[in-house]
Amino acid sequence: MSTALVVGGGPNGLAAAVCLAADGVQVTVLEAADQVGGGARSGEGIVAGLVHDHCSAIHPMAVGSPFLGRFDLRRYGLAWRWPEIDCAHPLDGGGAGVLHRSVARTAAGLGADGPRWRLAFGYPAARFDALSDDIMGPLLRFPHHPLMLARFGPPTLLPGSVFARLFSTQEARALFAGIAAHAFRPLHYPMTSAIAMGIIAAGHRHGWAVAEGGSQSITNALARLLGELGGKIETGVTVKASAQLPPADVTMFDLAPSAVAAILGDRLPHRISRSFTRFRRGPGAFKVDFAVEGGVPWTNPDARRAGTVHVIGGYAELAETEREIHVGRMPERPFVLVGQQYLADPQRSVGNTHPVWSYAHVPNGYAGDATEAIVAQIERFAPGFRDRIVGLQVRSAAQLETYNANYAGGDILTGAKDIRQLTFGPRITLSPYHLGVPGMYICSAATPPGPGAHGMCGANAARLALDYLSRRA
Repeated sequence: MSTALVVGGGPNGLAAAVCLAADGVQVTVLEAADQVGGGARSGEGIVAGLVHDHCSAIHPMAVGSPFLGRFDLRRYGLAWRWPEIDCAHPLDGGGAGVLHRSVARTAAGLGADGPRWRLAFGYPAARFDALSDDIMGPLLRFPHHPLMLARFGPPTLLPGSVFARLFSTQEARALFAGIAAHAFRPLHYPMTSAIAMGIIAAGHRHGWAVAEGGSQSITNALARLLGELGGKIETGVTVKASAQLPPADVTMFDLAPSAVAAILGDRLPHRISRSFTRFRRGPGAFKVDFAVEGGVPWTNPDARRAGTVHVIGGYAELAETEREIHVGRMPERPFVLVGQQYLADPQRSVGNTHPVWSYAHVPNGYAGDATEAIVAQIERFAPGFRDRIVGLQVRSAAQLETYNANYAGGDILTGAKDIRQLTFGPRITLSPYHLGVPGMYICSAATPPGPGAHGMCGANAARLALDYLSRRA
């Protein structure tokens, strides 16, 4: 029987392990933390029984993931839940850009921009399951659906600032730009439309779902499935050098490129080692979880029903804050993402006290305290919020890195999503998962298709590992 070692037990490491084990490979996962899951972990905090997601929380790219869909994870406890409204972007005047799962309903709420929204996203949303065959893997390969991708692909090359100008209303511009800003990139940079278009199309097809009981449920389901397939998980094992790696036919690394280079040292070809050590990090996040009595009193009624709320104001303010953090300056009014997962999954609450998840975009390695800036931004669109806070829990950029070493400087995307790294991954190559060492692969969110609990980085790398094993047989 072939053997495999997976170093790192985040969603992608577990995905790689499951794919290998499902093909009869004997798999062992080594995880440095006391619990597997990486960013897909949850737990009680602030108030007993109140469930908070530690990082990954809203899952438009995971709920329709080809990898997750391959296995019946409902058998292992994973159930998806949806809020009434996927996302709201309130504006200072009291209005908001509102994203529904339905393209038609979203367009109807955007007034004059409704036809443009329908034109931009109706086609890719209706065909997203087929499109995902192409966009959920390496971008530079012959596509499965070339004509479909030819229609979807060109707009993704645009800067988000250019795409946003296709809309005339502040609501539509802010809604699109807020989703584009999930890439942690200045909106005037090329390809900053790509992540927005993927998230919006996926959301219109599958919705911005949450995992019942917390994102930990995704991890738990994968761990149970792996165990049923005969795989083993060892926690509390930190690998720092190749000498610590047990013998295996294939080795997968769900780690940041710099960590892989440090572990393999001279075993890694020089050109690959140089690329991995020069891998660029993105801006950071500063996370605050709140326990809120009665929920957030948003002025805009749609925001009170939205699973995700983008808190920043209009397009111009958002564009300026993303430019500021990119050059290392902390804005007075940062872009804040707020998660109200309990609206879809009420069991996370305790009585009338609700868990509210939030983080602000900050410069990488930001050493200050952004708590007050986050509270002030939410208070700006929800007067009285401050008075409803029962308690809070802070995880700074440095603490995020301690929580997950892949999040260096608070970079929760595991690398800057600039043109080169978004297109190729850690190095310029047509095979971003290969390490240049026979039987060794990188499968973290630094590789295509990037961050999320979809598991596709791990699944894609595992496919190559299985091909390698079949050639050796």
